[in-house]
Amino acid sequence: MRDETIGAFLDSLADRVPAPGGGAVAALHAAQSAALLGMVARYSTGPKYEEHADVVERVLVKADALRTDALELAEDDAEAFFAVTETYQLPRETDEEKAARSEAIAAALAAAAEPPAAVIVAASHLVAMAEELLPVGNRNVVTDVAAAAEAARAAATTARLNVEINLSGVTDQAVRERLAATAGEVDDLAARADEVTAAVRRQVGA
Repeated sequence: MRDETIGAFLDSLADRVPAPGGGAVAALHAAQSAALLGMVARYSTGPKYEEHADVVERVLVKADALRTDALELAEDDAEAFFAVTETYQLPRETDEEKAARSEAIAAALAAAAEPPAAVIVAASHLVAMAEELLPVGNRNVVTDVAAAAEAARAAATTARLNVEINLSGVTDQAVRERLAATAGEVDDLAARADEVTAAVRRQVGA
């Protein structure tokens, strides 16, 4: 996926194929958020920003790492979805086959919920990084901090849907509770992203 052109990816997204879908889009929102934060950090280096160089460097390193991770999550999401579709094709002629099929579906759905759950975690880090960078970053690119926060917000709210749609088929209670707890963090994350955007809008006089 990382080697596709944007146009080719959008063509695949628009096509009548199982994947990529919303899960990959959520991960790409996170990747774009990370890229924006990396850009702002790179514009916030030099003598003028020396006082906050440690914050900028920390954000820069983490943003680059999360950008790579998010692209991998986009690919993981597509692979997990294909795995789910394969389990639904398993035979179910006998009671044994039906039981094995149900078990395989539950396991595949649990696995399919993991990439979007990881996107939510990544988005939480991204919003925190936007909060860190906002007061110390280059004022000339301050709107890109808000854009990064909004992209992280979109990543989280979209990924939450993909976690929730798989939860109903997850039979492992511990896994269900962990995934539900991760999804439950999104409202707070979204509110924090909104605060970053509101702060930026105040700065630019909106």
